[in-house]
Amino acid sequence: MSTAATAVRLTPDEYLQRERAAPFRSEFLNGFVTATAGASREHNLIVGNLVRDVGIAFRGRPCEVYSSDMRVCVRETGLYTYPDVVAVCGGARFLEGGFDTLVNPTVIVEVLSPTTEAGDRGSRFAHYRRLPSLREYVLIAQDRVMVERFTRQGDDWRLTEFSRLEDALALDSIGCAMPLSEIYARVVPGAAEEPVPATDAGS
Repeated sequence: MSTAATAVRLTPDEYLQRERAAPFRSEFLNGFVTATAGASREHNLIVGNLVRDVGIAFRGRPCEVYSSDMRVCVRETGLYTYPDVVAVCGGARFLEGGFDTLVNPTVIVEVLSPTTEAGDRGSRFAHYRRLPSLREYVLIAQDRVMVERFTRQGDDWRLTEFSRLEDALALDSIGCAMPLSEIYARVVPGAAEEPVPATDAGS
């Protein structure tokens, strides 16, 4: 997720009031608003692949999956942000005043980019770890086949890496698994067939 900072100082309530009326998304922390920037084709494909496959796995179950339009509040630190993919099982809970700010994610996924990787691994993960509901945190590279899954083990987090298309990312906390070949479909060679070239009109 890319961001660009602005020098605006607000209260959380002021931020939410403006954010709900704004035509674009912004994060919020310690009174400061940070506008989010656009994402690459590869980033969007990975997010779409994940939301599709997790959504299929959730059919008939009390679970929900959201793309980056769902805001998440880390109450313990005051961060309001938009993860790339969020999943919750057992009943979604939201801040008072609407259904647009989730407070109990079970799984959070971030797709890495050169401008966000350091934050996704460091400060952002530090915020997410303060979410009592969070059980798994996943980082996905978009320039190569590499998925890192952090699983909560009491007060610690266990890292498992996946780097082959034939590997499967198992998300035990929400009861689903996805082959990396599906996560990276149309993103890396061998993951899926290439897009069909456009033809000239009338040909």
